[in-house]
Amino acid sequence: MNRSTALPRLAWAGIALAGTLLPISGHADDQDVRDYRSHVMKTLGEQFAALNQISKGKAPAADVATHAEVLSITAGVAKVAFTPKVLGGEAKPEVWDKWDDFSKRLDEMVAAANDLAKSAKSGGVAAVTPKLSSLSCKGCHDVYRVQKK
Repeated sequence: MNRSTALPRLAWAGIALAGTLLPISGHADDQDVRDYRSHVMKTLGEQFAALNQISKGKAPAADVATHAEVLSITAGVAKVAFTPKVLGGEAKPEVWDKWDDFSKRLDEMVAAANDLAKSAKSGGVAAVTPKLSSLSCKGCHDVYRVQKK
């Protein structure tokens, strides 16, 4: 590839990347935002459940680092998923009314998930199991999630 064709391709790649970085609310309606939020939170729950199974010897121990890494990545995405102030879904209005507390809790979850992922890589299941309790979702759900009937 010569220089005259490389620059336009690089420019198009930059434009494509910029398009993926636009805020979700810039191209999504409210239902899309709620659906995305729901998917992110369900992914957190599923990864946490898989890690619990692994810690109890009910799923392959070899997968612990993978699930911990997915949990860590997803935790980092959760705050972005709640940034658009779109009411509804399973999120109570208190999410945005008490944003400082809610976002602080998300930041704590991200830190705990990152620590868990590092522990999983270096120490496997034995290092992960005692740390799973630091990722309890109940405290946040009691305040910020609509209770299921």
